[in-house]
Amino acid sequence: MSGAAHPSPQRGVPAPPGGHRLHAPRPVTPPRPSGPAAAPLPVVDETSAGGLVVQLRDGVYHAAVIARRNRGGRLEWCLPKGHLEGEETPEEAAVREIAEETGIRGQVLRRLGVIDYWFSGDDRRVHKVVHHFLLGAVGGTLTVEGDPDGEAEDAAWVPVSMLPDRLAYPNERRLAEAALVVLVGEA
Repeated sequence: MSGAAHPSPQRGVPAPPGGHRLHAPRPVTPPRPSGPAAAPLPVVDETSAGGLVVQLRDGVYHAAVIARRNRGGRLEWCLPKGHLEGEETPEEAAVREIAEETGIRGQVLRRLGVIDYWFSGDDRRVHKVVHHFLLGAVGGTLTVEGDPDGEAEDAAWVPVSMLPDRLAYPNERRLAEAALVVLVGEA
């Protein structure tokens, strides 16, 4: 007979233990490390400086950027920057670091902004503050040969308007956009 009063049993996925009702998740407590790994990582403060060194070429502002490997080994385009040395001011460090990593000597035109972030290494947590400046190129030749750390693998002149498409880090892309607003306003 075709008019069965009972619905046909559903086939497919069997019911989990306890039926189909929803269960409240049980809290999962990760195991607590013991021994030396149980101690919190020490926090280290680091200050760096760098930024955009620009040159007007055929009516278009170009910035010198570098390519370096990230912690995962991938090549990324970024703004040149590095640690302050001795009693250097952030402005002095930016001029020196940009010259070392790009070969281009620059003169600070203005402050662009500060990027503040955290990362962890194997033995410490790092709170990093990076001061960024806009510099005008005053000399030099584009090269990574002067980078004492050998971190910069390549350098290129990139139109400032194209930096948001080239730079790997969102905070640096925002700084490039701010630099473009300043440069267009001065033109």
